[in-house]
Amino acid sequence: MTTITKVDTRLVNIEPEALRTDATQTFIRQETILVTVETDDGLRGTGYSYTIGTGGSSVLALLRDHLAPTLIGSDARDIEAIWAKSLASTRATAFGALTSLALAAVDTALWDLRCLRAEEPLWRLAGGAHDRLPVYDTEGGWLHLTTEELVANAVKSRASGLRGAKFKVGKPTAGEDVERLAAVREAVGPDWEIMVDANQSMTGAEAIRRARTYESLDIAWFEEPLPAEDVAGHLRLARSTTVPVAVGESIYSVGHFAEYLAAGAAGIVQADVARVGGITPWLKVAHAAEAFNVKVAPHFLMELHASLACAVPAGMYVEHIPQLGSITRNPLHIEDGCVIPPKAPGLGIEWDEDAIANLRVA
Repeated sequence: MTTITKVDTRLVNIEPEALRTDATQTFIRQETILVTVETDDGLRGTGYSYTIGTGGSSVLALLRDHLAPTLIGSDARDIEAIWAKSLASTRATAFGALTSLALAAVDTALWDLRCLRAEEPLWRLAGGAHDRLPVYDTEGGWLHLTTEELVANAVKSRASGLRGAKFKVGKPTAGEDVERLAAVREAVGPDWEIMVDANQSMTGAEAIRRARTYESLDIAWFEEPLPAEDVAGHLRLARSTTVPVAVGESIYSVGHFAEYLAAGAAGIVQADVARVGGITPWLKVAHAAEAFNVKVAPHFLMELHASLACAVPAGMYVEHIPQLGSITRNPLHIEDGCVIPPKAPGLGIEWDEDAIANLRVA
């Protein structure tokens, strides 16, 4: 038995490396919730989740007041049992963002322990499907940037070897979006992927209208065009356009993903390991997507998703948005436009404890 003897919870505020804006919000700061689980055999596993700007202290309180105490005495190897028990203990707040984010911080810590105990990296222990995957950039495609800046950033990304870039859409008129995207397409040529992301900002009718204007630009996918709860609207959109519809970053349960997949409303799945509740449910979503012949291109969290996307057969892309650089010591290894998942045992994230102490919220 490997009994959990201690659970430590921390909150760290990280400033974004660049101004990040989309059609619905500005990225104020990243509130990063860290959970470290210790066992009686001397191992320590660390997991994390995040919020954008608000809610981090609420996730921390849920962990400290309710979840962490229930872990003491459990066998850390029983990850499925612990996840189910933790969900049941917070049933009054599930399913939803705060509970999923809290569960994820615990679950990723337990997976870190599992991999450390097995002396294997996460990407291999969780499946080992790919030893590398292509990377696309998002950091150069924010909505506040001018057309000229978008073009320059796209050209730079292509020159660096990255396989594509994502651009935020949702300008006041469709013409503005198309003008910006057309300029990028002309600059990078026909053989480089361009993705677009509306961040749930559109009505069903407007999304159908704009999708048709994107088709001639050979867009790789149209991400989060509608509110995440609108499965029927996404289905109508998917049936009206040749552009694949991508969903997932704002979906917080395996069951909600199942609705999308069963309906045929998701052309690409973008499950976020923090928002869906951890590695345990993330893997279920990824394998369900594979069963429906749908690819997986995870949202954000590139330091963790590099391993997870490589673990599963449906893994498609890893999104490049630097997230943990200020509190870690090992940047991702990107070679020829592909990320190579960490080979070290565990999650493969080397935490900078001094930096964490400096940025920790009391």
